[in-house]
Amino acid sequence: MKKALGQHHLVDGALCRPLIQFLAPEGGRVLEIGPGGGVLTAELLAAGARVLGWELDPAWAAFLRHRYPKQADPRLALVVGDALQIAWDRLPVPTLVTGNLPYNVSTAILEDLLPHHARIPRAAFLVQKEVADRIVAPPGTDAYGSFSVIVAAWARPRLLGRVRPGSFRPPPKVDSAFVGLELKAPPLPDAEMPEFVAFVRRAFAQRRKTLRNALAAGWGRERAEAVLAAAGIPERVRAEELGLGELVGVYAQDRKRHV
Repeated sequence: MKKALGQHHLVDGALCRPLIQFLAPEGGRVLEIGPGGGVLTAELLAAGARVLGWELDPAWAAFLRHRYPKQADPRLALVVGDALQIAWDRLPVPTLVTGNLPYNVSTAILEDLLPHHARIPRAAFLVQKEVADRIVAPPGTDAYGSFSVIVAAWARPRLLGRVRPGSFRPPPKVDSAFVGLELKAPPLPDAEMPEFVAFVRRAFAQRRKTLRNALAAGWGRERAEAVLAAAGIPERVRAEELGLGELVGVYAQDRKRHV
């Protein structure tokens, strides 16, 4: 294991059953990020999937090629590469996506994947429990933030199960969790989504401030007050109290003023 790569591998494939049940991969294509020693890979193959393993570590890729020779199981192909460089727009339609994501890049990988809902109907991952909590958090909870809204814009997330440190080799210092994502079209045209994401990040940039003050820091107070009034949002509301639909409404009112 390479500590620098955040490698913590599951020791028992039975732990993956909630993920497999959610993905329902039989007969389908699955992109697996970070297959490592192949515990999840074996479960995907047993479920009837065709798997493309995307592994950063050449040593583990070599191990998997030895464990699953191509002539013995042609349903498994391997790529040695960085998951942050995946060309999502070139995946065959449809492709399911899964993996035990390194803790330090899990949110970046998810944000790259989410806009490709037309190619990826479902995805399921093993992530740090703190990340899982942020993914599924509803408005008004401590874990709710900009990442929760970004996920909700492109997916219906579901917590699939918790995994204790002792289920990994070596054991991490934190709990982990399986999360499932059913991807969907966003509430705004694709071309507008980068601007909406930037708006969401601005709204949550200063959690202790009201949404009016958070937006005023970049927009100016007059613009922020006018947009919130038009959207019917009270001035003392904080961003963490608003759901996706309400935030889309605020963003839409601002666009009306500048079109």
